[in-house]
Amino acid sequence: MTIYFLAGEASGDTHGAALMNAIRNMQADVQFVGRGGPKMTEVAGGGVRNWIHEAAVVGLWEVVRRYGFFREQFAAVLREIDETKPHAVLLIDYPGFNLRLARALRKRGVKARIIYYISPQVWAWNRGRIPQMAKSLDLMLCIFPFEAGLYNASGLRTMFVGHPIAESLGPRRMDGPREPDLVGLFPGSRLREVRLILPIMLETAATMLRSKPDLRFEIAAASDALAAEIKALIDQPAHFTITTGEAHSLMQRAFVGIVASGSATLEAAFFRLPFVLVYRVSWLTYLAARAVVKVKHLGMPNVLAGREIVPEFIQHRAKPLSIAAATLRLLHDEPARDAMFRAFAEVIAKLAETNASATAAKAILHEIDAR
Repeated sequence: MTIYFLAGEASGDTHGAALMNAIRNMQADVQFVGRGGPKMTEVAGGGVRNWIHEAAVVGLWEVVRRYGFFREQFAAVLREIDETKPHAVLLIDYPGFNLRLARALRKRGVKARIIYYISPQVWAWNRGRIPQMAKSLDLMLCIFPFEAGLYNASGLRTMFVGHPIAESLGPRRMDGPREPDLVGLFPGSRLREVRLILPIMLETAATMLRSKPDLRFEIAAASDALAAEIKALIDQPAHFTITTGEAHSLMQRAFVGIVASGSATLEAAFFRLPFVLVYRVSWLTYLAARAVVKVKHLGMPNVLAGREIVPEFIQHRAKPLSIAAATLRLLHDEPARDAMFRAFAEVIAKLAETNASATAAKAILHEIDAR
C-alpha cells in the first residue's frame, strides 16, 4: 500500500508524522511518499521530501511574490503522484496549495482516494467553497467538533476524529512551579512572521522592563535559522534568552506569555500558560483577509470559547503599550489568571480525549479498503 502525504507547514509536519506512525501500527506493509518536514521524513524512512523551509509562507503578498516557485512545485507534485500511483493522497491542512491540488487530481481522474486531514478553516473565511470541496474530496477528517456538521450538511462526507493536541502534548507535561519573573515570547514558526511580529514583542518587553526591571524574557525559536534571525533583531541581549525547539517547556516554565496567532495558541492553552495573542501581516494580506473573514476572533481558544478569553492584538491594534498593559495584568492579577485557567479547561475539554491519529488512521485505511 502506498499513501502520498502532503504537508506544507511545521504543524502539519508534526501531525503528519503522528498519523504515519498510527497507520504503520495498523498496517506494516505501507509505503509513505510525498512532501512534508523533518518529522515526516524521519518516520517515512525515505520517499518523503522535506520542503517545509521553502513551502511555509504566510500572507497573500508573500504567495504572489513566489508564484513562479509554487507553480513549479504544483506541477512537480502532480508528476510525483502520477509516477507513484498511490492508493490514497492525504492532504494535511495547507489549504492554498492542497485544495487546488485536490481539484486538479479530481479533474485528472486519479484513482487514489483524496482525503483531507485537519480541515481548512473555510468556515471562517469562505463557506461558499465547501460544495466545491465536496466535489474534489472523498473524505474530510476534521479536528474541531463543530466542523463535521457544517461540512456534512454541504454534502462533503466528514468525520470528527478529535484533536491531536492531547496525544502529542500530554507526554510533554512537566511538574514544577512556574518561574515568577519569566515571560515567554512565541513569535511564530515562519521567517516572515518573526520579522513582522518579534519587533513588536521586543518593544513590548522594553515597556514592561521600565515598570518591572527584574523581568526575564525567553524567546522560542522553531529552528536554528530562526534563532539566528531572532538574535540579529535583539539590541538588548542581557534581558533575552533564545531557545530552539523548547517551546513546550517554555510554555510550562513561564509565568505569562505573548504568543503569535497559530497552533501555538492552543498549545499554550493546553499547558495553562496565561497569554495575550499578537499578530501582524502585510497590509495587503490584512485588507484581503478583512474583506472575507466571517469570525469575530482569530485565536482558536477564543473561537472555541465563543468569546475573547485571550486578549487579541491584531495588526494596527498590536501596539506595545497596550500589549504590555495586558501582559502585566496577567502577571499580577490572580483573579484574571484564574479566569483564564477555567476558560482554558473548558476549551480543551471540547477537543475529544480519544487518540486522534489512531482514529484518523483507521478511517484512512477503511477508505482505501472501500476503494
